[in-house]
Amino acid sequence: MSGSVNTSEWLWMCLVGGLLVQWLFAMWNAACLPRVRSFGKGNIVPPDQLVSVLIPARNERIHIEDCLESVLASNTEGFRMEVLVLDDRSEDETAALVQAIAARDSRVRLLHGTDLPEGWMGKSHACHRLVQEAQGDWFMFVDADVRVKPDAIRQTLAAGCSQGGGLVTGFPYQVAKTWMEKLVVPMMMFTIISHLPIFMIRRSSSPMFVTATGAFLLVHRTSYEASGGHAAIQGHLVDDMSLAKAVKRAGHPVMLADVHDVTSTRMYQNGAEVWNGYKKNMYEGMGRRDGLLVGTMLMYFILYIVPPLGLVAGLLTGNDTFMLYGFMGTLLGMAVKRVSDHVGGQPWWLALFQPISMACVIAIGLASWQAGRFGKGYVWKGRRYS
Repeated sequence: MSGSVNTSEWLWMCLVGGLLVQWLFAMWNAACLPRVRSFGKGNIVPPDQLVSVLIPARNERIHIEDCLESVLASNTEGFRMEVLVLDDRSEDETAALVQAIAARDSRVRLLHGTDLPEGWMGKSHACHRLVQEAQGDWFMFVDADVRVKPDAIRQTLAAGCSQGGGLVTGFPYQVAKTWMEKLVVPMMMFTIISHLPIFMIRRSSSPMFVTATGAFLLVHRTSYEASGGHAAIQGHLVDDMSLAKAVKRAGHPVMLADVHDVTSTRMYQNGAEVWNGYKKNMYEGMGRRDGLLVGTMLMYFILYIVPPLGLVAGLLTGNDTFMLYGFMGTLLGMAVKRVSDHVGGQPWWLALFQPISMACVIAIGLASWQAGRFGKGYVWKGRRYS
């Protein structure tokens, strides 16, 4: 081997060096994520506040009973709770199942959805209707496919009280059964741990440093009203991110907390739902900015697809440089994925499939861009969004 380093080797060194920096950042970033379990009932001040648990539901027959039962089993020491469910014109037995539970637990109220007004997105309108009926000091938005452990709401309320209001959100543990779910759904946490400086979410007033999930989101009434609520973001497809940004713009605090050990969800039931769900969100989640989405997909390809391709090419051709750096880059890519999987409670072996997961994300991202920019929009739960 010559003493000089050729261009190819320099490029490989830069790529592997970038992945090493990414891994170190991911480990530091994960350590910055506050655990919701660290907030105790002593943080709930003043005591006896009313929390309105708000559940929008459309065609949730397979989820709604278990969701409600888990919410109603919550430990409400230090606060009071009401539960409102809006049946958003479901075509299944969702309303009847909620009504049966409401008949035996007075804390539960069933609301019925109306025709979607022009300019509104379906979920935003459902959440808006729920808030109009809610009596609480805090609004706890919970998706119908989420299950909460007994202390989840109490600890999240304690986190909100500790920062004096604002918004608290966290990504539930993602139950994944099909291979498409296993490969793609945990990548949501990967993007956060890899790119978003978590400590800046609380420390910076800039809405640029924010992430949120409507699956499990607590917001104080005052903060919600100051942000304009869902009425101010009625046409936004990614309503959770838009609401969190609006809360920040209003000068109220936002916290991303680790809630994976007190909440869980199975967002999608099969590969088609995974594809359509992420396709709906990716382009919109990047603000419909073509350059940002295409640039991010290109960066992912270079960082996480090129190394395993280089490793294979090196093995086939006997090129030592490709084999060495391809192996190092692939291993580091898996190490980054393992950090995010650990945060999300996913099994260790899932990181071994990181190149395939990234290839799926790139494919969905490009499909999202094509549909949002040039196509007919997105279809979700029987509704088409342009």
